[in-house]
Amino acid sequence: MAKADAKLFNRASQVVLARDGDRTVLTMANDFRGDPTEFAVVVPVPTFLTKEQIHVGDRALIERLDAYSAPRLVEYFDGDPCAIPEEKNGAMDAMAPMLRAQKMSRDRSLGVTVEARYTVGEYDILILSAKESAGLETWLKGNGYGIPPGASAVLASYIRQNLRFFVAKVNLKEQAKLGFSYLRPIQVAYESPKFILPIRLVMVNADGPQELLLYALTRRGRVETTNYRTVKVPSDVDVPLFVKEDFGGFYRALFSQQVHRERGTAVFLEYAWNTSGCDPCAADPPTRPELTSLGAFWQGSDSAPADVFLTRLHVRYDNRHFPEDLVLQETADQATFQGRYVLRHPYDGPISCGAEGYRRELDRRHEKEATTLASLTGWGIQKIRSRMGLGAEVSEPKWYEKLWR
Repeated sequence: MAKADAKLFNRASQVVLARDGDRTVLTMANDFRGDPTEFAVVVPVPTFLTKEQIHVGDRALIERLDAYSAPRLVEYFDGDPCAIPEEKNGAMDAMAPMLRAQKMSRDRSLGVTVEARYTVGEYDILILSAKESAGLETWLKGNGYGIPPGASAVLASYIRQNLRFFVAKVNLKEQAKLGFSYLRPIQVAYESPKFILPIRLVMVNADGPQELLLYALTRRGRVETTNYRTVKVPSDVDVPLFVKEDFGGFYRALFSQQVHRERGTAVFLEYAWNTSGCDPCAADPPTRPELTSLGAFWQGSDSAPADVFLTRLHVRYDNRHFPEDLVLQETADQATFQGRYVLRHPYDGPISCGAEGYRRELDRRHEKEATTLASLTGWGIQKIRSRMGLGAEVSEPKWYEKLWR
C-alpha cells in the first residue's frame, strides 16, 4: 500500500496539538537543515511556562502519526466476470553578576522582560514578555535571533493580545552530551481558552508558500478551523493503474490542484478517525503510551480502548492568503474520513463466457479513470490516455443520438 506522507512535501512543518478542555500540549517538529548554531524558534504562547511545562520529545512518534494518517492507495482485483458476483465491503553559560545586571537594565529599557530561562534537553529556552514590538525586535536581533524586516507588525499584534514568547536555541554542549545528531521536537503544555496555532511569524521569514501538517488529538471529535474554510481532499476515487508507479507525484499534483481551486485560502482535511482503528490502515495505529507521550493525557487505564480522535489537517499558506493565525475548534463529529485512492485491476484469468458486457464496462471505467485523474491533477488528458494505452477517446453517444436510435 502506497501512502503520501510528509516526505512528499519540501520543508513541511509538522505540529501535534493535543487538546482537552483548556489544556493543550503542543509538539513542534523541527525541519531545520543546517548549522544548529543558526537555529532558533520564537513562538507566541498564551501563558507563562515553567520548566516543568517544557519537554523534548521523540521525533519517531510524529513520524508514526504521519505514516498512520497519510493519504493512501488501495488496490482491488476484479473477479471472474462469468462467476456469480459476491458483494465485498472495504472497510546559555551563566553571566557574571555585574554583566547580568547591566543586561537586565538594557532589557527593561527595551520593554522586554526575561521571565524565565531554562535548559531542557539540548535547548536553551527563554520565556519573554514585551511592552512594544520595536523593543522586542531590537532585543531579539541583539541576542542573535534573526528577525527579518516586517516582523514588527506581527509581533505587535501578539503583544496586544498579552501573549508571551517562547524562545529556543540549541545548546551545543548539551546536544553533544546527549549524543543526538538531529533536533528533537519541542513540547509545551499549558492551559488557555484560546485554541490557536500561530503561523504568521513563520511567514515573515518565508521564501514562498509554507507547508504545514497539523495532527490534532482530541477526546470528542474532529478539529476544524473557524477563520478559514476546512475542506476535505478528494477521496474514494478510482485512478489508473500507472498511478502506483508514482503515487507521491500524483498526490503532490492533486494537492496543488485543490489549493488552486480553493484560491489558496482553505485548510484541507486529510484524515479523521479514532486511533483505535482504521480501514484500511497505512501503518499500525499509535499505541496508548505513544499517544500519551504526544499529550493525550486524558486516557484511562491501559486496558480501556483508546479514547483519542486524530484529525490531520494540511495547509499551504502565505501572507497574502493567510493573514491570521489558525483558530481551531474541536467538534463532536466523529465521522471517519481518509484521503483514499483506488486501483482496480481487471480480471486477467481465463474467461469461460463471452463477457462482452464486462469488456464494455472496462472501456467506460478506464475512460472515467483518465478523466478523473486529469481533473484531480491538472495533467493532460491525452497523455493520460496514452499512458493507459487507451488510444482514442471513448465517448458516450450524444443525447440526440439516443433519441431516435
